[in-house]
Amino acid sequence: MQDQTDLSAVDLSGLERKQWIRQISEIGDTDGFTEPLGAQHHAVFVERGDTLLVSFESVPGIDALSETATPLGWEMARECDWSTLSVLCTADTWFRDEAVYTFFDQLLDDGFFDDFETVLFYGAGPCGYAAAAYSVTAPGARVVMLQPQATLDPRVTEWDERFVEMRRTDFTSRFGYAPDMLDAAQRGYVLYDPRERFDAMHSALFARPNVDRFRLPFMGSALQGDLLDLELLVPLLTAAAEDRLDRLSFARMMRARRDHTPYLRKLLMRLEGDGRMALAERLCENVTQRMDAPRFRRRLDALRTMRAQEQDAQDEQVAAEA
Repeated sequence: MQDQTDLSAVDLSGLERKQWIRQISEIGDTDGFTEPLGAQHHAVFVERGDTLLVSFESVPGIDALSETATPLGWEMARECDWSTLSVLCTADTWFRDEAVYTFFDQLLDDGFFDDFETVLFYGAGPCGYAAAAYSVTAPGARVVMLQPQATLDPRVTEWDERFVEMRRTDFTSRFGYAPDMLDAAQRGYVLYDPRERFDAMHSALFARPNVDRFRLPFMGSALQGDLLDLELLVPLLTAAAEDRLDRLSFARMMRARRDHTPYLRKLLMRLEGDGRMALAERLCENVTQRMDAPRFRRRLDALRTMRAQEQDAQDEQVAAEA
């Protein structure tokens, strides 16, 4: 048997697209299989343990988020010794492609998913849609979705103005309406920021008895990048695979946001935008007591100055009226 590739030593950064595809395909051929799926999609299977992560990822997203330009699934293979099936797209297609349908049909017919004790589907945004949609081919799977779309069929989601170029794409045929495809899943998890209006509206469409919807207020519209920065994505996927992900464990994990500057900045902007200046001052006090945060220190000084000026103005008005 040929030795397994040491994924921790793989660095595909800086490669042109064709070279990148060729390199990742060679690793797939060595450690499992690789299969092109039409012009815009590719599948790479790397065999390791008896837990399988089926991750849907875009090549531009991998370039932006991975220092080594390798799929997120490979991180789970390195950290947890999971097997991974990385389904890749060269642009946001929502994986609406006959070649992708046929590929998952073949996996189902071959009993591919039956070889694993645990199967977990994962994706973010358009890839989150795909994770939900194709999970139907592996009944009993777990599914983790970050701010997924339910469908882009304009008859259902005409209110979503972000992806108007996709409105002619067929979302009504096979694997079309993602929430319905979760009916066979053991458990689904939707993560979203309720203050991102369109993400919250799509999230509501996923309301199902077997789906937990976890709110991440003030985290914004790039949850995957933030969770990677917080080093929470691996623990999150591990907890989902082991049936340990519930509201309490999720809340405990997300306490890491208290030290995440981008989150704290968004929270401060919201408080000030709502005119809650006293609470904004308390936030700045809390952050500066725990962290080296010059921006929050400067803002705290400014808020205190504003409060003092307001108090002086009130005192002058009281004295004038007396």
